[in-house]
Amino acid sequence: MLNEDILKGKWKQIKGEAQKTWGKLTDDDLDQIDGDREIFLGRLQEKYGVAREEAEDMLNKFERDIAS
Repeated sequence: MLNEDILKGKWKQIKGEAQKTWGKLTDDDLDQIDGDREIFLGRLQEKYGVAREEAEDMLNKFERDIAS
């Protein structure tokens, strides 16, 4: 898992990958997330209708994928 500082620091590079992975996230959503993990989780829950645990699993997998 990426820590919050890395997520925030690399957000400009990461957000393109996030948009590819989660097409339901708008540019506005991604600008509001701005590398904040809690906001990211909330947006995933809202846009994809999943529970927090599932959103965390989705985000953890994404973080593992982009870290490798």
